Amino acid sequence: MPITWREFANIHPFVPLEQAEGYQTLFRQLEKDLCEVTGYDKISFQPNSGAQGEYAGLAAIKAYLNSKGERSRSVCLIPKSAHGTNPASAQMAGMKVQVVEVDKDGNIDLAHLKAQVDKHNASLAAIMITYPSTFGVFEENIRDVCDLIHNNGGQVYLDGANMNAQVGLCRPGDYGSDVSHLNLHKTFCIPHGGGGPGMGPIGVKAHLAPFLPSHPVVPMRSVNSSSSLGTISAAPWGSSAILPISWAYIKMMGSKGLTHATQVAILNANYMAKRLEGHYKILFKGRKGFHAPTMSWPVAGTLMIEPTESEDKAEMDRFCDALLGIRQEIADIEEGRMDSRINPLKMAPHSLACISSSNWDRPYSREHAAFPLPFIRPETKFWPTISRIDDIYGDQNLVCTCPPMEVYESPYEEKRASS
Repeated sequence: MPITWREFANIHPFVPLEQAEGYQTLFRQLEKDLCEVTGYDKISFQPNSGAQGEYAGLAAIKAYLNSKGERSRSVCLIPKSAHGTNPASAQMAGMKVQVVEVDKDGNIDLAHLKAQVDKHNASLAAIMITYPSTFGVFEENIRDVCDLIHNNGGQVYLDGANMNAQVGLCRPGDYGSDVSHLNLHKTFCIPHGGGGPGMGPIGVKAHLAPFLPSHPVVPMRSVNSSSSLGTISAAPWGSSAILPISWAYIKMMGSKGLTHATQVAILNANYMAKRLEGHYKILFKGRKGFHAPTMSWPVAGTLMIEPTESEDKAEMDRFCDALLGIRQEIADIEEGRMDSRINPLKMAPHSLACISSSNWDRPYSREHAAFPLPFIRPETKFWPTISRIDDIYGDQNLVCTCPPMEVYESPYEEKRASS
């Protein structure tokens, strides 16, 4: 609620800086805190999202390499375990993507990485790593990977999407990363999703600091405009009106609270993996069976779940119970107890209109369809408005729903036209 106060919410992004000293103080304090958390030397708040942060970080790397006369370096190595937006960001930054394989435990395949580095040695610009990876694995050889890239003239971009597995425990700047984006709308309390504004600031080591984004309208006192990569967002400090959320979160949590949140996130993930492993195959757990707490961009044929520090045990148990119930419904089909075509799985979701219809000819009960588990009761159930639709058909076939222009013609226009 406090960020809706006019003192926070009603300041125009291009207001003269002497009229926004409060925000300038907030920027400096938040930058200091984030540098302490990550091990970086400088932060730019201009990127408005994680993807924009990726682009800004890679553009800073390109500007740095160009300043050294190494314009020929344009290859970006990206492991298969990296975040799904990474290849697109590399392409946007003018780099050529080369894929690195992963081993059976989900770690970067070091032998293949070395082969790719040798092959592209003269043109190597960067590697993009997600740590812990999208496969839910803490790369055991992360420092070796960073050293290998640096020893061959490249830079390390570390995707910060899974930073809530690191805060208070380890810092990207310490184990070899040169630049990361930070999803403040994930790790640092700003609401994630729902179409709201995001913030994807980038943290950099000192050698990349001169190449951070600048702005042509508002002079940014801490940015060298002569070497800057340029402007990547309309406003100089991005969606600055939501930065007070992360500022307040860090101040209220403190170092012990932030570390505890990370520990709980990791504990939650491993608790869920343990509850489900006898019923579902856990795709990657690292060599020691340890699972990272947050992941996305699913591997084909899998469901990837990201329990965070904010879910309590009761909520995780409800989710696990639902997954176990679904697995039992699958077993009922596999073992012939349920029809393979008409069953709760294939006929779901069951809308209120479906359940209350006078005609019910399915081989399972209305009660099982509507309330498959004890915690789902009429007074708490969220009813779907429609039953299943064919998403795949809609994705693969263009169906125009645009009405003809005549629909928009007003009666007045019709009258005037006739006269």
